Amino acid sequence: MIALRVIVYTINAMKKQSWIEKDVIFVTGFRKKVASTGLTGGSIRSFRRQIYKYYKTVGRDDLTWRNTNDPYHILVSEIMLQQTQVERVKRKYAEFIAAFPTLKHLADAPLSKVMKVWQGMGYNRRALMLKRAAECVIKEHGGELPNDIETLRTLPGIGAATACEIASFAFDQPTVFIETNIRTVFIHFFFDESTAVHDKEIMPLIERTLDRKDPRHWYYALMDYGVMLKAVYPNPSRRSVHYKKQSAFHGSDRKIRGGVIRVLTARERTTIRSLVKELEAPEYRVKKNVEKLVKEGLVKQQKNSFCIA
Repeated sequence: MIALRVIVYTINAMKKQSWIEKDVIFVTGFRKKVASTGLTGGSIRSFRRQIYKYYKTVGRDDLTWRNTNDPYHILVSEIMLQQTQVERVKRKYAEFIAAFPTLKHLADAPLSKVMKVWQGMGYNRRALMLKRAAECVIKEHGGELPNDIETLRTLPGIGAATACEIASFAFDQPTVFIETNIRTVFIHFFFDESTAVHDKEIMPLIERTLDRKDPRHWYYALMDYGVMLKAVYPNPSRRSVHYKKQSAFHGSDRKIRGGVIRVLTARERTTIRSLVKELEAPEYRVKKNVEKLVKEGLVKQQKNSFCIA
C-alpha cells in the first residue's frame, strides 16, 4: 500500500511539473492575445480549455465533499474551508459528518458535543454559527437547506461569498464569487504587471469567463489551478489590495480563546484561576477573552465558573 502511494505521488508530481511548463507557454501567448484583441469569445474558450485540462489531469478528486450532492455536507465543507487549510479539513470533515450526519442531528446536538468534535479546526465561532444555521433551517425552512442566495445569506454565519459558493456547489447555480485561489488565477492571467489589484476589477472577468453550464466543476477547476500557481510562483494573490498576512498564532488572543474552548470541552466547567494556570497566560488576558467568548455565545458563566454554552 505504501509503495503504491509513493508511485501515485511520483506520477502526480511529474504531471504537475509538466503542467508548470505548459502554463508558462500558454499564459505568455494568452496575455499577448488579450492585450492586442481584448477578451474575445475565442480567448475565453481557450482560457477555459487550459483550466479544465489541468483539472482533468491533476485535479483534487480526493476531496470527499466534491463527491457528494448533499447540500448539508457541502455547507459543512464550505464553513470548514474558511481560513483553514484543505489538509486539516480533510481530516476533520469525515469525523464531523459521522458525528452529525444530517442537519437535524447537528441542530439537536448539545453545543458542548459540537465543540468537542470541532476541536483542532480553530476559529471556533464557525462551529457555533454552523449549529445555529442548522437550527434555523430546521425551524424555518422545513429541514431543507435553501437554494437561493438571498435566503442562504439570512442564515447565521453565511455571508455573500459563502452563499454563492453553496449555491454553485450544492445546487449548480452559476453564481459569481471570488476566493483566494480563484483570485490567484485571474491575477496570474489578466494582471501580469499590476499591483494592488482590487476584486472589483476581477469580478467582471469571473462573470465573463464563467462556465454557466457547469459552474460547480468550473470553480473546482479554477481553485485547483490556483493551488498549483501558488506552489510555483511567488503567490500572485500578494498583488491583491485585499491580501493580508495572517497574524502570528503564538501568544495571540486567538490562541487563548482556543485554549479556553479546549479546556472546557475536556471538563464540565472551570474557573478563571484554573484557566490562568493551565494556559500560562496573564489573568487580565484570560478574563478578556473569556468575556468575549461569553458575549459570542460559545461560553456561559455560572456564578464563578464557566462552561460551554
